[in-house]
Amino acid sequence: MNFARDVVDAADPSRVALVAIDRESGRSSHTFGQISDRAARLAGTLHASGVTRGDVVMTLVGNRPEWVHAMVACWRIGAAVLPCTEQLRPADLRKRIEIAAPRAIVVDERNGETLAAALIGLASPPTLLAVPDERLYDSAPAPAVDLAGDEPALIVFTSGTSGEPKPIRHGARNLPGQMLQAEHWYDARPGELAWCTAASGWSLSARNAFVAPWLRGAAALLHDTRFDPAERLDVIEREGVAVLCMAPTEYRAIAKRTALRRLPSLRHAVAAGEPLNPEIVERWRDEVGVTIHDGYGQTETGALSGMPLGEPVRPGAMGRPLPGIDAWLDEPDDAGIGELCVDPATVPTIYIDAPSGTWRTGDRVREDADGFLWFEGRVDDTIISAGYRIGPFEVESALVSHAAVAEAAAVAAHDEERGQVVRAVVVLRDGHVGSPALARELQEHVKALTAPYKYPRIVDFADELPKTPSGKIKRAELRE
Repeated sequence: MNFARDVVDAADPSRVALVAIDRESGRSSHTFGQISDRAARLAGTLHASGVTRGDVVMTLVGNRPEWVHAMVACWRIGAAVLPCTEQLRPADLRKRIEIAAPRAIVVDERNGETLAAALIGLASPPTLLAVPDERLYDSAPAPAVDLAGDEPALIVFTSGTSGEPKPIRHGARNLPGQMLQAEHWYDARPGELAWCTAASGWSLSARNAFVAPWLRGAAALLHDTRFDPAERLDVIEREGVAVLCMAPTEYRAIAKRTALRRLPSLRHAVAAGEPLNPEIVERWRDEVGVTIHDGYGQTETGALSGMPLGEPVRPGAMGRPLPGIDAWLDEPDDAGIGELCVDPATVPTIYIDAPSGTWRTGDRVREDADGFLWFEGRVDDTIISAGYRIGPFEVESALVSHAAVAEAAAVAAHDEERGQVVRAVVVLRDGHVGSPALARELQEHVKALTAPYKYPRIVDFADELPKTPSGKIKRAELRE
């Protein structure tokens, strides 16, 4: 198998593969023939620079065509590509370089100083290839090699929500394996334009920025700019985006910070990365006209579940296990909540270092009578108060449904009598000020929406929540 040959080279060379918008709002369109040629020539340049099959190539490039060229070029010659987000600082990059030992780094010129700081004192620095630079495409096209499914093709570091980020190696089988979620959840269709807004360097972008759309015959949109809620809606409308993939944080921010409106081109929307609050699903459905299909997966596994197509969406649920994936709850408690486990042999996108036995996700999940899964929190995020087991997500969902709340996180706080109590850290919307009276109002609001024992006995107000570069809340930091 080889994604570069089997998908990119095999496509109609005149068909649009990529639409790119740069930071100056310049727009360009790229066909499969152009992507194939430039990736093959860049692969030739990588090979001439000493990169051989099995080597690691790091990318530090924004959401621009050169990032796609570099990814496809690596897969073409059998190199494992390590995409890194531009948000990483020198210390973050240095750790990744020391662990992965890349032979070469393809770096966006705007990230040159950051990378240079990460390389200071390194005994054997990798070869640097700066983009944009047309000279990188001067080499003769490199041929695509035949790859075994377990040959390393992609390295993605975990986001670091519960500790130091660690490298996850995916084999060549991971790329065609994305067809499962592409067909049964992401649902981009031939001729459509799909937009996954995740920054290059994250697991979601590695599988959905262009891999999943291309597997389904759709074109991909890259937007190389910082998040702006109003601009997101404008781009969807102007470019005719049919399928949208965003993090729940982005759906929430757009709904809170700008006026939602009907977007006629938008047929389907998905969310992944963290749970999506029911209130936000309902607002997008009522005001935009599209029902967001939440999904669930991990850096190690890829997508595991998704809201099924063609069935009514259950706001707040993370769908059912994708077809063929053997998933179950281990030792569910009286409320039907247990740790989600899967059989690695049934997951086509699981990492190549995965154990042969059961894969334990570390996530506590509830399964309803119809097989839908509901996220309740990490195993180590569970709050046990006076014998009650409380997942943070339900508390957080209740809090963000209040008009004054922009974001919220629920964590455990020590209590002499109850062992633990729920502590809420709340970020308020503009125009609201934290006060004891508002704290009491939020407590009563949660009591009205959930079981009374779940309400936060401590409410703290903060300007922002500590997050990883990918936008996930650092609960361990909040607990400390």
